[in-house]
Amino acid sequence: MRLFTPLYDRVMSWSRHRHAHRYLAAMSFAESSFFPVPPDVMLAPMTLARPDHGWRLAFLTTIASVVGGLAGYAIGWFSLDAVEPVLRSAGYWEDYLRATAWFGQWGFWAVLLAGFSPIPYKIFTIAAGALHTVLPVFIVASFLGRGARFFLVAGLLVWGGERMERQLKRHIDTIGWVTVAVIVLAYLVVRFQ
Repeated sequence: MRLFTPLYDRVMSWSRHRHAHRYLAAMSFAESSFFPVPPDVMLAPMTLARPDHGWRLAFLTTIASVVGGLAGYAIGWFSLDAVEPVLRSAGYWEDYLRATAWFGQWGFWAVLLAGFSPIPYKIFTIAAGALHTVLPVFIVASFLGRGARFFLVAGLLVWGGERMERQLKRHIDTIGWVTVAVIVLAYLVVRFQ
């Protein structure tokens, strides 16, 4: 059943949209402070669609993500009491507590590693603000950590280029169904544990 091929084609056409750069920047900003979807879901197809723009897209994503991280930092600094119920109801409270423990133990390195952590980056930005982390340290660590992640994603796709895009398109339905199966299996394991 070819369910994912039309979806893939649509995403690739969206990634070529004349306002796609703006959407990528907005998503990168929002993900760093409140939005649940990582910008990689736009960065990857946009880089596949235009490998010659990959480095520029990674830079845009990094800058917008760091600026969004500053918004998350401000939320933590000024409004933690107001957002705590949201963190709890969204299931992020345990991640928030883990992030604050990481800050206590590793400081700068916690933000740097947040770009690759399974804990959403927004949790680190809010925790950094709530703990009154030194702002320049937060900015440098965010830029390095987020930049490393986004430049890695873009770099792999630039390196693979059109060859990777053709292979991905050929196997997208298999990849899609395997991903669905893994998610369902993970859900069942967690649910019945």
